[in-house]
Amino acid sequence: MKLKNFGLYFITDSELSRKNVIEDVKSAIKGGVKIVQYREKSASTKQMIEECKKLKIICKKGNALFLINDRIDVALAVDADGVHLGQEDMPYWHARKLLGKNKIIGLSAHSVKHALKNQKLGADYTSIGPVYCTTTKKTAKEPIGLEPIRQLKNRLKIPFVAIGGINESNIDEVLEAGAKNVAMISAIVAKENVEKAVRNFIKIINSYK
Repeated sequence: MKLKNFGLYFITDSELSRKNVIEDVKSAIKGGVKIVQYREKSASTKQMIEECKKLKIICKKGNALFLINDRIDVALAVDADGVHLGQEDMPYWHARKLLGKNKIIGLSAHSVKHALKNQKLGADYTSIGPVYCTTTKKTAKEPIGLEPIRQLKNRLKIPFVAIGGINESNIDEVLEAGAKNVAMISAIVAKENVEKAVRNFIKIINSYK
């Protein structure tokens, strides 16, 4: 599937949520999000499938893409729009074989080289980061800064998502560096009003178009 730039990339986090993942996604879509990644590290497979069935309906009604982090089995079980895979997850070619040609597969990258390799593999989009220090991911790598974004903005034909430690205080410099798509977790889901946070960030992102 050929993806266009989507702006704010919303990622769930049940541990940081003030309410719950279902309510967060409803609020995010109401705020204007068009792509949602379900990221869950502590629930059972059964719980994940039950939650993802509900989320898929919410996303479909809101005209938003629904992706699942890591878990291809869960994505297949609920017929999600695709998956996001890290560098330690299932290889791209195997995931593509399981999911078929019409599902979205996004891949993580921690350098310009990784991002370009992801494009060559056939990924529909790649993330790039962590841009800054982040506490959301316990195994996060060293921050890569803004330079990879500057290099990738003219070298990638697929969308790329800047991620890692991005918030109200630094999103402008990420966008100025050339990012069209930005992912934030704690800067959104840890807020009391998720919809308001989403609207604010989308407004900032759109101001750089």
